[in-house]
Amino acid sequence: MSVIQSIRDKYAKWAVVAIALALLGFILTDYLSTRNRMSGRGNSSTIGSVNGKSIDYVEYETKLKAMDQQAQAQAEAQGQQVSEDMRYQNNDRLWNQEVEQIIMSAEFNKLGFTVGKKELNDYLFGQNPPQDLKQRFADDKGQYDAAAAQNFINQLKKSPNQSDRDQLNNYIESIEYSRTTEKYNSLLNNSVYFPKWYVEKQNAENSAIAKISYTLYPYTKIADSTIKISDKEIEEYVNKHKDKYQQEESRSIAYVVFDAAPTAADSVITKTQVGQLKPEFEKAADPAVFLARFGSAIEYFDGFVGKAKIQVPAKDSIFPLSKNGVYGPYLDAGSYVMAKLIDTKMLPDSVKTRHILIQTTDPQKGQQLLDDSTAKKRIDSIDVAIKGGARFDSLAVKYSDDKGSGAKGGLLSNPQNAQTNYYTNGQMVKEFNDFSFEGKTGEKKIVKTIFGYHLIEILDQKNFEPHYKVAYFAKKILASDETDRTALNDAGKFASESRDLKTFESNFEKNLKPKGYQKLIGENILPNANSIQGINTYGLSRQLVREIYKADKGDVLQQQRVGDKYIVSAVTEVYEEGVQPVTVARREVEPVLRNKKKAEEIKQKIGKFSTLEQAATATQNPVTTVDSLRISGNKMGFEPKVLGAAFNTANKGKLISEPLDGVSGVYVVRVDDQTTTPQTVNIEEQRKQLQSKAKQSTMFSQPFFVLRKQAKIKDNRRGFY
Repeated sequence: MSVIQSIRDKYAKWAVVAIALALLGFILTDYLSTRNRMSGRGNSSTIGSVNGKSIDYVEYETKLKAMDQQAQAQAEAQGQQVSEDMRYQNNDRLWNQEVEQIIMSAEFNKLGFTVGKKELNDYLFGQNPPQDLKQRFADDKGQYDAAAAQNFINQLKKSPNQSDRDQLNNYIESIEYSRTTEKYNSLLNNSVYFPKWYVEKQNAENSAIAKISYTLYPYTKIADSTIKISDKEIEEYVNKHKDKYQQEESRSIAYVVFDAAPTAADSVITKTQVGQLKPEFEKAADPAVFLARFGSAIEYFDGFVGKAKIQVPAKDSIFPLSKNGVYGPYLDAGSYVMAKLIDTKMLPDSVKTRHILIQTTDPQKGQQLLDDSTAKKRIDSIDVAIKGGARFDSLAVKYSDDKGSGAKGGLLSNPQNAQTNYYTNGQMVKEFNDFSFEGKTGEKKIVKTIFGYHLIEILDQKNFEPHYKVAYFAKKILASDETDRTALNDAGKFASESRDLKTFESNFEKNLKPKGYQKLIGENILPNANSIQGINTYGLSRQLVREIYKADKGDVLQQQRVGDKYIVSAVTEVYEEGVQPVTVARREVEPVLRNKKKAEEIKQKIGKFSTLEQAATATQNPVTTVDSLRISGNKMGFEPKVLGAAFNTANKGKLISEPLDGVSGVYVVRVDDQTTTPQTVNIEEQRKQLQSKAKQSTMFSQPFFVLRKQAKIKDNRRGFY
């Protein structure tokens, strides 16, 4: 692996470990500012509770900030930004972690599960340590240095800084929780058992075959409009099945969007502004200074990019430009862009090099390891020795501070694929990258980077193609003040004239619908939602959700800015946590009760019968015969009552005297025959397979979700985020 990438990885891992040591928490340096954010919530510092155990806001907030920091570090390493949606996901992830730990820790205590000191030490410093420690404390050969890890942890225990000790304690708690979870999973898995009689019974059922004849009167033959279901009937049914008809707290809204996005006129203005800078851009001696001076949305990249990797829409117009020629303005992803061709070269797309590093600086810690003059003298001496006949690989093993490549004679590998000794353009720091791609095969050179001095030898270069160095000046198309003001005024006027839901509806129909506006619906908006049906594409909507939860049913909210839109909404429904009201449950319950009434009507229509043919005549529906019917119902679909009758041994050769109200309609069934197919099976092998499958489904998450469903959970995050 290249020294640059090795050092990057080394310190990136250290950063992750530092975060892990806080168990997604970090030092409470902003304790007072966090407390200030709680103003307006009275004296409450509780963000929620689980089975009566409170979750403190300050502790929760510090953990959440640590998760955001970690996400930010990972995003920056990939050249990305942390979005609000990612922060929202972190919040949900942390909340679920807190709930899980409270619920499961109580279960662990009931079972007497603990992690002793000896067991903890064996885990931390034994053969299979936590992955973060294993990565952080790896020696030159990549082996885990348990002594170094133990020394580091002992130093933290004795640290005069309380926050360091708190971080360590939190980390140890997380390790103990992880180990206890493993024990819990082991207990569950080892408790899975299938007796022999169960397997034999299952085999007998699977081998059974039935032949039946039936006549079906489908529910669809009776029009739904002829069957009325009252609110009282819905309510009575729901009360008998309360567990099935539970609902979360939620809100629904109707809303209208007033677009404040840039108009065609705004686009023309931006294009003109960019175009006016073209002469100056052509003359600019330093493109980086020009881009910074005029506020380009794209920073200058002072490097060459291969033709195949350039994906800008105007590339075919940029490549033929003469040196310092400018193309544009052209439209690209909501911006007007000008491209200036700085230089063109034929360069390889991948290279193989080796190097010797004399390190001067730890860039992550900002720590100087060796003074510059001493480092320069050492690398010069090594260069002289190699020119005098010394072996490059031997000196790399002996003197290079990049131990990873040094052990291989200085040979570098692809940071993203250690199996290949070729790396691609842009994977090294700039100075190292520039020489290895712009130099020639066989050439050696001393190069200084942020890490120190490198003696680099280019061993091979392949796949030459044109590479371009291009400066891009970009200006995002923004809405003018007039565009934004017009949208704001229209939204404000509609909101002020709509005093309640009734006037909201009438004003929309009278004033906005004729102009092409649409009234949209956002349903089942949860208290901690970060988006609303149809609005998430418009930008951030968390603030709007908070306003919705401050309102009552029928209230019309003042206009809210969401992305490049203004939203005027009215609260149409308020649903409290608990049993669903009739208005909500009707959608699911009404078809069930309607079919029950239809079934009674059909049974009366069939009347008394002594043969299947009589029943078929009464209903004017044909008799259908199904042979080789299995209990899985593969020929009947989902009709449990029919299948139950077909495989009841007491019904063999008999007509079922009562019609069966099934899923699709009412059945009259005659069981013509019941037989079995011989099976040659290995009972013990079947038991093992069933147990293996059951163990996979009885992992930690499944019992946790059962316990969570039974837990009393209060989520007050809406008042904090």
